[in-house]
Amino acid sequence: MFSILPRDTGFNDLMDQSADAVVRTAEAFRDLMRDYARRDEYIARIRELEHTGDDVMHRTLEKLDKTFITPFDREDIQTLVTRMDDVIDEVDAASKRMTLYHIQEPTPWLQKQADVLLEACQKVREAVQRLRDLRRVNGMHQLLIQIRRLESLGDDNNHAAVAELYNTTQDAMLAMKLKEIYDRTEKAIDRCDDIANIIQAIVLKNA
Repeated sequence: MFSILPRDTGFNDLMDQSADAVVRTAEAFRDLMRDYARRDEYIARIRELEHTGDDVMHRTLEKLDKTFITPFDREDIQTLVTRMDDVIDEVDAASKRMTLYHIQEPTPWLQKQADVLLEACQKVREAVQRLRDLRRVNGMHQLLIQIRRLESLGDDNNHAAVAELYNTTQDAMLAMKLKEIYDRTEKAIDRCDDIANIIQAIVLKNA
């Protein structure tokens, strides 16, 4: 149906920027786990991206306050950008603890979870980009299924990692430190699943 109102793509631009920051953060975290000798560089990059994510979220909320007509429910826009910012915050928290806790090297489980997180974030970005045209969301359902599969894999990995940690680590303090980093990483993957649920609700409301 033809509309006399001009289409405001500003919110989609902001959501795409947020999703891109999420992916770049996950890429830096993956690089941190694979190239730990350059950890200060990657952690600084993640810190910078955390500021970028905050800035995009604040600009989105400001635009919501000033805009009468939005591409879909303003509550969904707010929740979506907030959850994407949460992903970045969890990664930032996990990465900082690697040096704050003097972790000598990433465990294979952290490397594996970093890969899962990056793939989930890439799927999130693809799904967010498809929100530009809610009348044509071909492939969205499959993307959301893949994000949920990755969240389940991340959950399984986290359980196995913690079990191995408690069963094999002699240093109780190190075990506590690593568990916190494991949990932060797994929470970042969980937030991707939250984003998938939000996107599914948006698509259903606007079908």
